[in-house]
Amino acid sequence: MSASSSTLGGVPSVSPAADKVERTLSLADGVGRLRYVTDGKKSSRRQALERLGIHRVRDLFLHVPSRYLDYSHKVVIGMADVGAEATIVAQVDRITLKRPRPRMQIVEMYVVDSTGVLQASFFRQPWLADQVKRGDWVALSGKVTFDYGFKRMTSPFIEVLGSADEAATYGRVLPVHPVGEGISTSWMRRIISCAIADVGDVCDWVPAQFVESHGLMSLSRAISEVHFPSSLASAEAARRRLAYDELLSLQVALLSRRGMELSGVTPTRHVTDGPRMAALLGAMPFSLTDEQRAAADDILADMAAPHVMNRLLLGDVGTGKTAVAAVALAAVADTGTQAAVMAPTSVLASQYAEKLGPVLDASGITWTLITGSTPPAERAEATERISSGETSVTFGTTAMLSDDIAFKELTLVVIDEQHRFGVDQRAALRRKGAAADLLAMTATPIPRTLALSIYGDMGCSRIKRRPRAGAGVTTKVITPSNLDLAYASIREAVNAGHQAYVICPLVDDTDDGSDLDDVPDSVRSRSDRVRSATATLEELSQRVFPDLRCDLLHGRMSAAEKDEVMARFRAGKSDILVSTTVVEVGVDVPNATVMLVHDADRFGLATLHQLRGRVGRGDWAGQVWLSCAAKKGTPARQRLAALESTSDGFELAELDLKLRREGEVLGYRQHGGVTLRISDLSADADLVEAAHKDALALFDKDPKLQSAEGRPCAIEARERFSAYFDEVRRA
Repeated sequence: MSASSSTLGGVPSVSPAADKVERTLSLADGVGRLRYVTDGKKSSRRQALERLGIHRVRDLFLHVPSRYLDYSHKVVIGMADVGAEATIVAQVDRITLKRPRPRMQIVEMYVVDSTGVLQASFFRQPWLADQVKRGDWVALSGKVTFDYGFKRMTSPFIEVLGSADEAATYGRVLPVHPVGEGISTSWMRRIISCAIADVGDVCDWVPAQFVESHGLMSLSRAISEVHFPSSLASAEAARRRLAYDELLSLQVALLSRRGMELSGVTPTRHVTDGPRMAALLGAMPFSLTDEQRAAADDILADMAAPHVMNRLLLGDVGTGKTAVAAVALAAVADTGTQAAVMAPTSVLASQYAEKLGPVLDASGITWTLITGSTPPAERAEATERISSGETSVTFGTTAMLSDDIAFKELTLVVIDEQHRFGVDQRAALRRKGAAADLLAMTATPIPRTLALSIYGDMGCSRIKRRPRAGAGVTTKVITPSNLDLAYASIREAVNAGHQAYVICPLVDDTDDGSDLDDVPDSVRSRSDRVRSATATLEELSQRVFPDLRCDLLHGRMSAAEKDEVMARFRAGKSDILVSTTVVEVGVDVPNATVMLVHDADRFGLATLHQLRGRVGRGDWAGQVWLSCAAKKGTPARQRLAALESTSDGFELAELDLKLRREGEVLGYRQHGGVTLRISDLSADADLVEAAHKDALALFDKDPKLQSAEGRPCAIEARERFSAYFDEVRRA
């Protein structure tokens, strides 16, 4: 469904007889050309559509229903089962507006058919008393109850029918579209119906062999059926066709972005079997596992190939991604070029240097560390070594993006937890080496379908098993009233010479949580009675553990302050570290064995899984306490119960994807990612795989997408996912 009129084919059609006007409408036309949205008096309706993100006809067609009401199985009043959902078509006998108390308005409606009487009550909908009259035929859909001698429905869905004849033949699947202020569901249906009639047949932009091989509907039929289905089965088939279109567009956009980024660059073919590689493998305190070796082989094959590497390394907590990345760094050193490793926090960047530094030193590979807390004199010296090429590997944070850091020849960029950086930051680092290979790493388990959707332009290597399992972690969900259990566990651990984390969602009591990436939208705005790190530190140090050494860590502290706090905790100079999720990724203190997470329902499963990976890393078992005020059986408690039952990060990620939108699972909303409008990555896993394979086949056949098949796909991808193309232009 392209926005270019040249790809639309003939679209003139005759509108419904009620209008008796022949119209020609293009998908690229603005909504101001739609019937019922055209003249000045109806400009408010146009504004209402635009507030929903509907600016053109194509946007209207992609504004699919959020649910359907199945009126095809209607029953008479006498046969409606109490306690069950039912659709009833009956005649209005009486309708009244009542005001039992100030600011409360109830419309009571009595409807009758040949078998009985039903009362329907509508709260805060006073206009119904004016719109519905005695003698009107209506369709009601809702749950049937029985009270005071009548069958009843409370706030059912209602549709006013035109006549007894229409009531007699009524029985259809009614779409319910998302709407907002200024436009109702009935007006949305009317506008879409007329638009479909006025546009007529839409030219299908997807290559015919793809449509046929996947058994999909034609595009014109899918548009008609998704909005006005003949059955629920046809509605789902239509949605799947539009979902495939969305996923194919996304894959084409991702692959196009990769082509644009690498256009005109000369890749470096790295040496992958040099002396420093052999020295590094010999200096490691352990041998690589089979999975680590396979991932390293994937990376080295890409680095030695005559193309720029674009690879994602997925590994659960503690699977040894750092060791695999070290292999890539050795290849850079043997090639005589440079590598940059960018971490999301100074704590993690310093930890990389501490872990890999001795191994690199033993291998004859030079390295340096640059963070926001690096002293000016030390930074100036490091900058000079980088620009001269003397330093082979640079570890750092976004401090490496400053203009004074200039690499002599940067050929490898390693970005840890890539989704935690904005698109501009990632692009800025890659600009320091135009043809640099990219290795993105994440310890956040990502379902395959989500990985394909977000990183469809990247090769993907996975490490699932931990080289060293550790003593394990036990997870327990408790209510705030049972915090004494967690406190007793912390006390026992400290008495045994160990340490503990206490995690809070907010920094202080003025924080609204808006900076949290992984907070579900349903609770993002609720900051009342939520634990803050500063208040919790005060409570623990003054009342709960006055004899223990408590410290505070959060993202608003300077890099130097955070480094100092973590240094004390690693050295065992503090017993309890009260923190926000700044410790979520990569922090390694084997002596920490207990973690308490306050308001755990405020975090997604991925974040909670990362957090609990901070304990049980050594020879001592870990214990994680998740405090949650939500009642048993609620969605929040169900999510947390999954953490009690499994330690498999990828299994949890799949569950998180089922429970939440893909854009929420990893916090992609503000980091340059995309939220899909029609696709369900959990239910449409087969379509994700199909779209990825089809896009690869399309580019293999037509790398520049200039053929009759490729060009419409390129236009559609740019229309739907322009942000990816804008990203490359900014870079």
